Amino acid sequence: MKQASCLPARASAWSLASVSDEPSIDPQFTKLVMFMEQHIPFNKLLGLRVDLLRKGECVLRIPWTDHLIGDSKRPAVHGGVISTLADTAGGAACFSMLSNPQDRVSTVDLRVDYLRPGPSMDLLCHAKTIRMGNKVAVARMEVFAGALPDPSTRQFDTTEAIATAQAVYNVVRRES
Repeated sequence: MKQASCLPARASAWSLASVSDEPSIDPQFTKLVMFMEQHIPFNKLLGLRVDLLRKGECVLRIPWTDHLIGDSKRPAVHGGVISTLADTAGGAACFSMLSNPQDRVSTVDLRVDYLRPGPSMDLLCHAKTIRMGNKVAVARMEVFAGALPDPSTRQFDTTEAIATAQAVYNVVRRES
């Protein structure tokens, strides 16, 4: 799939074309999935699940529970949950690009654009690495409620993103 060099005018079409084309979890990332779901206490608290993970791309899910509500009058999901999901998904997409299991990524900068209130549904974030350098990585993310848009029909109007994000990650390379 050809990567875009900049964010297209219609943000939700930038990366979803290939989500269902390949197996959902590349076998080489089984340990990373276990680490993300079971060994990071905050991810475990949120019930975070990896729906898709392959080199440079992932989809993470946080199953809906009422304790995710940030505005009880709407009710709408707390913005911190959305930003956590986007940051974690971007980090996982970048982490999957590393060849040495001792290497690490850590967030340097995260920008989240909240587009609409998040309804009381599972949250999904699709993340894609757009640059993987020796010292810095960049990822773009989209957060959806309920389901991702169907890439086969390109019906992006039926499932709008509730947030978009972009992050820069510090890449720490360790000697093997």
